[in-house]
Amino acid sequence: MTRLLYVFICVISSQIQLTAQASLNDYKYIIVPKQFDFLNAQDQYQTSSLTKFLFNKHGYTVFFDDDDLPQDLSENRCLGLKSDIKKIKGFLITKLQIDLVDCKGNVVISSAIGETKVKEYQKAYQIAIREAFVTYQFFDYKYVPSISAKSIDTNTSNLDEIARLKMEVEALKGNKGNVVPIPEVKALELNESSKTKNGDLNQAAKGLLGVEVLASTSVKEDMLYAQPITNGFQIVDTQPKKVMILLDTGTPDVFIVKGEDSIVYKKEGFWVYAVNSGENLQLSVLNLKF
Repeated sequence: MTRLLYVFICVISSQIQLTAQASLNDYKYIIVPKQFDFLNAQDQYQTSSLTKFLFNKHGYTVFFDDDDLPQDLSENRCLGLKSDIKKIKGFLITKLQIDLVDCKGNVVISSAIGETKVKEYQKAYQIAIREAFVTYQFFDYKYVPSISAKSIDTNTSNLDEIARLKMEVEALKGNKGNVVPIPEVKALELNESSKTKNGDLNQAAKGLLGVEVLASTSVKEDMLYAQPITNGFQIVDTQPKKVMILLDTGTPDVFIVKGEDSIVYKKEGFWVYAVNSGENLQLSVLNLKF
């Protein structure tokens, strides 16, 4: 009976640890206060510095609460967890527990209690923090963005490119003085297999783009394939060799080409590669398969 009870406790503990780790993986950052509630001054006894050091050491991305925060965290504080150290009452003993608290004030994970009988405050607090932190150092932590967070979890360069994309889309839609709109083509009913046979792709695409747009249009008949990646697709040819990266814009079938002043969008069943230099518009039809 004792052995069965021991096995049961081990199984339950493992399940709790896996659940805690899964919850922790939902968060991208750890925010450490410069002063914990039980202390009288900022970073007193180096408690905040030690806490930040330990989280950094074990693979977490950590900021003090008065640091310049990343743009995504500034815009959405729910991407981070606040580390809160609680002092637990004890007779002639120092006891500390490290909680990770979400943006709504809910405790996501609590550490084991670190304790020591050392009387000197600085040594006692640092020993107790290190003991409590053992809970977090053995997690195989890796941030996994939730579906709702993926649109927010974008680095600065991608945000700049998306802003540029919006300008290009507006140019495609409304720059009537310089760009002739792409005509609507209602008679294209080619299936995927027929588009590439007997020059149908070339002919149909010229019907789609066959209008003067202050630059030449072209058809690229080399087969390309889209491979899903975070926030978009990697486009490869038949070798396979990477051709470009397409980034999601939040608009269906419209992508920004990473590192270029261009977009790829779907028009009448065809994928169009558009480059707008600010003076003219150049279009190409891609033989692209998702």
